[in-house]
Amino acid sequence: MNPIERGRNLINQVRTGAERTIDRAQETVGNVVDQARGVAAEGGRRVNQFVDGFENAAVKGTQAVQGFFGGGNQPDRVHDGKFLGAGGQTFSPDTPLSDVPAVTPRNNPNATDTVLYVNGINTTKDAQANSLQAIADTTGARVIGIHNATEGMGADLAQCVKDKLDKGTNPAVDTLADTLYNEIKAGRNVHLMAHSQGGLISSRALGDVYNRLRVEDGMSQADAQQAMSRINVETFGAAATRYPDGPNYVHYVNRGDPVPGLFGLGPVPDSWNPVADGGKGSVVRHFNEFHLNPIGAHNFESVYLNQRVPFDQARGGN
Repeated sequence: MNPIERGRNLINQVRTGAERTIDRAQETVGNVVDQARGVAAEGGRRVNQFVDGFENAAVKGTQAVQGFFGGGNQPDRVHDGKFLGAGGQTFSPDTPLSDVPAVTPRNNPNATDTVLYVNGINTTKDAQANSLQAIADTTGARVIGIHNATEGMGADLAQCVKDKLDKGTNPAVDTLADTLYNEIKAGRNVHLMAHSQGGLISSRALGDVYNRLRVEDGMSQADAQQAMSRINVETFGAAATRYPDGPNYVHYVNRGDPVPGLFGLGPVPDSWNPVADGGKGSVVRHFNEFHLNPIGAHNFESVYLNQRVPFDQARGGN
């Protein structure tokens, strides 16, 4: 092999080695790039998972806060202050009471007596509908609800404070006051039952009716109270401490229930409690049913409704 050929072979060997080195380098760089891309993609996926998880937690937390304090869109609010009748139907507050189809006892669809019922806090329309049926079966009467809508526990408690102070508007108060006023002005008797905040609503509405009779109709105190004697009232674990004179009252108070114990008529008779006034001639029926969870002692259907006796019998002290 002459020198020129040896030189060409050497050059070719160098070129081939260089090309192989470059190819290996490119392959290595490609692998590094692919790995880097994979790491970046995995990191991005995990970041997205974290962000999504954080957003979901934030949404759930916000919903929980809104549910407690009443923020956001509360579906039960649309029924606030409406009449609640048979089949869970709601009717506007200006509907004549006679046009609202009542819930009737399962064993007596032809019942004639009518009871109005106002529910307490944290009670949806459907939950109140269940209570209406329980009342109808227990009393043997037709039952129509006036719905006190829930907007979350916190918002409901804030509304209770306003009702205590007779401040602000409460659609259930307005509907009940107008209904009571219209019925007694028409010469009809009314039977009202109320639980928890419903007792506060009733106390406030009865006060409005009394003031309306005095101011709008120019009645004397005695005449206004006489007109209101057409109203029979039963409260159960109510959060009200005072009721206007005139109606006939029976108040049920469970000594194991903190609601009437702390915010209502209390665990002792009115005569021993200078703050409480159940209304002139009222009957307060105290009983003892204690639960490990005090809220359980406040339940309307399983606790209070089981203690109820017919109204005239309760008024007679039997």
